[in-house]
Order: sequence, then C-alpha cells, then structure tokens
Amino acid sequence: MDKRKSRKFQSIGNLLADWNLDKKKYITREFQDYGYRLALELGDEKNKSLYIKLAKEEKRAVLEQARTFVKDAANVRSRAKLFMWALKKLRLGEPLYEKEE
Repeated sequence: MDKRKSRKFQSIGNLLADWNLDKKKYITREFQDYGYRLALELGDEKNKSLYIKLAKEEKRAVLEQARTFVKDAANVRSRAKLFMWALKKLRLGEPLYEKEE
C-alpha cells in the first residue's frame, strides 16, 4: 500500500522524505523561501541574498508584478536585469506597459 494513501497519521519526517530538499540551505522563514525561488526562476542564483532581502523588505505585490512582467517577456538576455528594471519602474510609480492608442 502506498504511503500517501494510508489513512494513519505519519510523522513529518516521513512526509518530507519524498521532497527533494537541499540540506545545505538553511531556509527557515517564508520570505527566504520566496527570495530563493525568485533567484532560481530568474537564473541568478549567485545573488540569492539580494532576492531574499527584497522579499523581506519590499511589498510582495510589487515583486509579483515585476516577476510576472519578466515571466511574460520573450527573448530576454538577462531575466535578472529585466526584473530589476521593472522593480525600479514600479517603485517610481511608472507603468511597465505602454498604453496602446
């Protein structure tokens, strides 16, 4: 019988055993996880501490808007640079998309 389908309670260790967790990472807070995942998504893992700091100090809605803008963009050389550009524009209150007339 599969472990996931049994109706008995299981320890957290058994539940997390199936997840591919990197034991070298010490992520204990939600903002650390968000920042790390953002760094991976942008392909800028060497600057993960920057994204963790942004996740801690910046409004999540602003970060999500910039992330979505980068995700929608095609033919991007550097997703990290585009993300930082979009974040700067959002901080200044400028629109990311030009209005069509």
